Amino acid sequence: MKLMTALVNVALNLSINMDNTQRQYEAERNKMIGKRANERLELLLQKRKEVNFCIEFLTEIRAICIEEIGIWMKMYSDAFLNDSYLKYVGWTMHDKQGEVRLKCLTALQGLYYNKEQNSKLELFTSRFKDRIVSMTLDKEYDVAVQAIKLLTLVLQSSEEVLTAEDCENVYHLVYSAHRPVAVAAGEFLYKKLFSRRDPEDDGMMKRRGRQSPNANLVKTLVFFFLESELHEHAAYLVDSMWDCATELLKDWECMNSLLLEEPLSGEEALTDRQESALIEIMLCTIRQAAECHPPVGRGTGKRVLTAKEKKTQLDDRTKITELFAVALPQLLAKYSIDAEKVTNLLQLPQYFDLEIYTTGRLEKHLDALLRQIRNIVEKHTDTDVLEACSKTYHALCNEEFTIFNRVDISRSQLIDELADKFNRLLEDFLQEGEEPDEDDAYQVLSTLKRITAFHNAHDLSKWDLFACNYKLLKTGIENGDMPEQIVIHALQCTHYVILWQLAKITESSSTKEDLLRLKKQMRVFCQICQHYLTNVNTTVKEQAFTILCDILMIFSHQIMSGGRDMLEPLVYTPDSSLQSELLSFILDHVFIEQDDDNNSADGQQEDEASKIEALHKRRNLLAAFCKLIVYTVVEMNTAADIFKQYMKLFNEMIQENGYNFDRSSSTFSGIKELARRFALTFGLDQLKTREAIAMLHKDGIEFAFKEPNPQGESHPPLNLAFLDILSEFSSKLLRQDKRTVYVYLEKFMTFQMSLRREDVWLPLMSYRNSLLAGGDDDTMSVISGISSRGSTVRSKKSKPSTGKRKVVEGISSDSMWLSREQTLHTPVMMQTPQLTSTIMREPKRLRPEDSFMNVYPMQTEHHQTPLDYNIGSDLDFILYFSSRRGTSLMEDDEEPIVEDVMMSSEGRIEDLNEGMDFDTMDIDLPPSKNRRERTELKPDFFDPASIMDESVRSI
Repeated sequence: MKLMTALVNVALNLSINMDNTQRQYEAERNKMIGKRANERLELLLQKRKEVNFCIEFLTEIRAICIEEIGIWMKMYSDAFLNDSYLKYVGWTMHDKQGEVRLKCLTALQGLYYNKEQNSKLELFTSRFKDRIVSMTLDKEYDVAVQAIKLLTLVLQSSEEVLTAEDCENVYHLVYSAHRPVAVAAGEFLYKKLFSRRDPEDDGMMKRRGRQSPNANLVKTLVFFFLESELHEHAAYLVDSMWDCATELLKDWECMNSLLLEEPLSGEEALTDRQESALIEIMLCTIRQAAECHPPVGRGTGKRVLTAKEKKTQLDDRTKITELFAVALPQLLAKYSIDAEKVTNLLQLPQYFDLEIYTTGRLEKHLDALLRQIRNIVEKHTDTDVLEACSKTYHALCNEEFTIFNRVDISRSQLIDELADKFNRLLEDFLQEGEEPDEDDAYQVLSTLKRITAFHNAHDLSKWDLFACNYKLLKTGIENGDMPEQIVIHALQCTHYVILWQLAKITESSSTKEDLLRLKKQMRVFCQICQHYLTNVNTTVKEQAFTILCDILMIFSHQIMSGGRDMLEPLVYTPDSSLQSELLSFILDHVFIEQDDDNNSADGQQEDEASKIEALHKRRNLLAAFCKLIVYTVVEMNTAADIFKQYMKLFNEMIQENGYNFDRSSSTFSGIKELARRFALTFGLDQLKTREAIAMLHKDGIEFAFKEPNPQGESHPPLNLAFLDILSEFSSKLLRQDKRTVYVYLEKFMTFQMSLRREDVWLPLMSYRNSLLAGGDDDTMSVISGISSRGSTVRSKKSKPSTGKRKVVEGISSDSMWLSREQTLHTPVMMQTPQLTSTIMREPKRLRPEDSFMNVYPMQTEHHQTPLDYNIGSDLDFILYFSSRRGTSLMEDDEEPIVEDVMMSSEGRIEDLNEGMDFDTMDIDLPPSKNRRERTELKPDFFDPASIMDESVRSI
């Protein structure tokens, strides 16, 4: 006990020393550069490291103690396995250090594993069970995994210990994005619901299909999936149980029998909803077996398979093909009118071994499959169904297999009929002097949707679809009464026509006439899209905008990379008018109040999931435009107009919280974090971004000093805190430009401001320091005067004087904002370019919208390799916060992320989190249609040769 008392005293002293050292370090670091003692900073930093090491050593001592107690109780249970020792393990499960909590759980696992000792653990289990259950949500994933494994051992020892609510808290973790947590939860689920067999099942062991013992277990899996209300995550449920329930999940014969065969006498048939769930689960199990890797978000990438795993994969694909080559046409025939079921079933051929159609003499079943696909195309107009049909044809049309000719003939016949029907309908639809009725419009639209879906994955160039789509779009511009869906699909189809022609020219030797024809069609199409930017329908404008961004990126100067100089005639640079219209579209349709269009047709407010969906669409619009900025397809100074939205967001925060807000608040920290991430998108080439960064600082300084404090000059300007945000962009300034910005900043300062050291003036001090940092010999004295006459520059005697100014790309390094004569006097700032907008707009607030598939990869050969960035993620929260005032931008761990926790489990997670202030994690659930996990929108370089494979994957 004396030893323990001494340890407590040591811990107290270490805590006091840490607080004192941290306070001294912060005080010294906040001093001006001229007064800062670097040696003292280094000493304080070293002292802090030493104290941290001692504290960590205390953590290690606690962990060792718990580990050893666990060993004692396991080795000599008669003496040590009692409540006197167990209570220390139970109390330490609340330790703030994850390593210590982990040792508690591993020690307990060794005890619960021995069922003979369970009677001695009853009191401990009853007192600390709730804590163990709550630890399944521990912020340390390793701790959460071990907590779930411990509960699995508790479950095996006695099922009565855990209540239904305890089990449900573990069940929903099978949908966690962290795979070890999900797999542990999957094992718990399997032990609880699937491992027990009824005595009558013993006589059914040799039966197969619907009468096999797995039939009831498959139904149980379907019931669990539906009751969990996370219907879009079947792939994650399957992956969670894949290791422990492989035999059940691979019983495709049983699943197929449940779908096709009639129920046995006295057996209840599956409902329509249950059949849909079973088909989705079956598809996910087939995909997992064929691809041998977890779904998106559950792994770091495809791993190299072992020889045993490769053999298992081949065996599974053979089994899948032999079964479903025969069964799939029957399933499609049974569910042909159900769009959801058909869409999932049509994905199965992607995982077939197509050679088996020939070696197994299954050609007649292939013909039956092709007939069913053709019937489905004729019956459905749903985009998902049509794209699934297109993708299936693409999977079957593989020239490596002998079935290619058979499938290609079927595909060509189908496209012939669709193209002839479209041309015939279009001629009647566009006939002069007659107003088309709704039936004619529907026929044109349905046929166009089918053609567009197939053109995404198949080269339909020989059907010359450009002329008819051009005629349709031109008529829409002239008359202004074309149905919006027809325009949207015509734009999409024409886009595919352009891309397929480009791929064809790139892959094979082309004539000059081919290049000129493509150039003409591409530019005419861009003009059409530009016209539709002013359309009255928002959806049409969004489609035109996203397609324009794709076309401009693809046909930019990067198209010649990789030795493709012959494509130089195709390079297209947007003129100033088009650039202004694109920017105006962003300002008019992205950064606006979300509530303006969040009402449904009946006037009721849409639910939260719809708001997230709208946010995702608008974010992609912004990302598409920012990609053009990063790759210098449009002028770099347009980035300054995007940055102005930070000022609007800052103003909103002021309106809600007042000018005396807390700079350490999550809201302000979120804005600052967004600024830091946005600064990263400017890349490493400071010369290319020089003008945009300069305008950004100019506007930011003016905004910060725009509102003087009504209490007088002794108080900071009302927007001064914005300089904290602006300082995130200081590192993007060239050294000589930092001097220029510093001089411009001094223009707005008074002598009294330079003398202030209170906390409210920290943004000004921080921003000034950021302009002086990294200046080396060019650094200005911070303490020298506030006026330009008081500014000094350190002597450069140590450097050879050339007497010349460095000129880069024709721009004088000192003439960006001001001439040589003006450097020490009044700065002359650049003027913001005039923008022409498609709409007369009044001051609005921020908002984003629909997105178009950016699926065309770009080659990495280029004169500049920009920094990888995530524009969608970085700017997402500007838009999200502007549309949801009062919502914090930052989580408790200061990560600006939106947790993708499904609505059905949100409440339960929050309940579990109550009273756990230091060790509870938020569950990262996988992406869904309602709440999507933000994907990395990294700009890739264009490779026309691979464009069609990507377009197939896009559907």
